[in-house]
Amino acid sequence: MPLIEARNLVKIFSSDGGLIGGHPRTTRAVDDVSLTIEAGETLGLVGESGSGKSTLGRLILRLIEPTSGSVTFAGKDVTAMKSRELRGLRRDMQIIFQDPFGSLDPRMKVLDIVTEPLIIHGERGDLKQRASELMRAVGMDASALARYPHEFSGGQRQRIGIARAIALKPKFIVCDEPVSALDVSVGGQIVNLLRQLQKEFGLTYLFISHSMPVVRYLANRIAVMSSGQIVESGDAVEITTHPTHEYTRKLLEATPEIA
Repeated sequence: MPLIEARNLVKIFSSDGGLIGGHPRTTRAVDDVSLTIEAGETLGLVGESGSGKSTLGRLILRLIEPTSGSVTFAGKDVTAMKSRELRGLRRDMQIIFQDPFGSLDPRMKVLDIVTEPLIIHGERGDLKQRASELMRAVGMDASALARYPHEFSGGQRQRIGIARAIALKPKFIVCDEPVSALDVSVGGQIVNLLRQLQKEFGLTYLFISHSMPVVRYLANRIAVMSSGQIVESGDAVEITTHPTHEYTRKLLEATPEIA
């Protein structure tokens, strides 16, 4: 049984203003998408901006509600869960956001940012010690806990965001373009960190990106998304060396190889 299974997911957004005749303007951001993710693997989701990949990631986590379709986690129907049951599931399903500058509350110290999930879920014990362990896990010193987000670089902030995401020891993490806002060298360090943490904690990833080389390096399988649909999917090496869809070939041509 796959850890994650999405079936026929659809998300339609409506905007105010509408078209002639008073009908609302609609956007089909995710259009009948189905996919599976096995425990312990990384599925790379690749596409241009506006392709629907971030929306799909949020649908899987049920951070936004699908228009139709379903998501199961370890056989449990996520889309049918009530709020209390869904809150409990947050321990197992987390997200790393794209923007390391906007994803951390500037009014909170790092200690409070990292321990907030633990407090919300009723964790007991020495939370500061746990936070220190999380800092070490992401390659930072425990002295960072006493500081504010604005005192750190983008790469360091993303490490803090990763520490927050792994605090509850989740099984599954959506990595929503976690290196796109970072310099190439810093982004490479973050990708290597994610790989290391996956081995250490047995994590399963949906890694969202617009970069084929990055996804090929990290992912076991790749799904290519365009205009809300999966147009091609398969083994990461096979997809990046023998693409069958024209859109996939264009993505490969548009991204430089990593030396």
